[in-house]
Amino acid sequence: MKTVLSLSVSISVLAACSSWAEGEYGNDHALQQKGAILSPEDASQIASFDILAAHAHRTGNVVTFHMTTAGVAGADQPDPAGAVGGAPVWSYVWPTSLDPASIGFEGGTGILAMAATSHPDFDDTPLYDESGDGDPENDGLLWHSHWVVLTPTEACGPGALAVRDIPEGTSPRLPATWPGFPIFLDSPGFTPLFDGPEIKINAGFASDVNLAGINYDGVTSALRVNANIHAPLLCVTDVFDVASGDLSLPGVIN
Repeated sequence: MKTVLSLSVSISVLAACSSWAEGEYGNDHALQQKGAILSPEDASQIASFDILAAHAHRTGNVVTFHMTTAGVAGADQPDPAGAVGGAPVWSYVWPTSLDPASIGFEGGTGILAMAATSHPDFDDTPLYDESGDGDPENDGLLWHSHWVVLTPTEACGPGALAVRDIPEGTSPRLPATWPGFPIFLDSPGFTPLFDGPEIKINAGFASDVNLAGINYDGVTSALRVNANIHAPLLCVTDVFDVASGDLSLPGVIN
């Protein structure tokens, strides 16, 4: 985990800001936003998953989650495993302090996070045809959005997180766009937008959800479907980067 930003890191971030301010990139990227969570560049990471900044802000009941990376966001995707069991999932994730009930899950069940994911071995957005080819079941590789509820799950490894399972025989509250997987996963259909080093998702909320003062963080990670397709179904297997360094959710949505 990263420690407090050093002077050299601050200088490198400011240099990047200066370069982008000269017109190479737009002015609305996370790195250039007041209150963004800044993160030092790490040359050992895949550049497209190396977070420089994470930010979230709202306009009415729409929250814009965005992230600036050291490389071209979304450029790298996982190689297929050839089956759902053992399938890799790569993701850009914004954990929040929102209760899962705010988007239709059973309340108090874990960390609600917005995520953009790519996984070539299966499609978990049955209501949407991301490629526009007339088949809504062949789009898993294309970047798409999810709400997930994350919980500590020792079966995935010491201190590891997983998407919360739905035990057989239970019927927790779930959003209308739940895709049918036995986990706390929602497929809301918000389109991830890419602009060079930037990924952005505009997420809509019901008008009665209080979004003021909600905390957030930014994470890039790899997950994997259990080889037996059994509980735990979807484990976080590798954390590429955490914007705050410690998943403390220091960002505040205003």
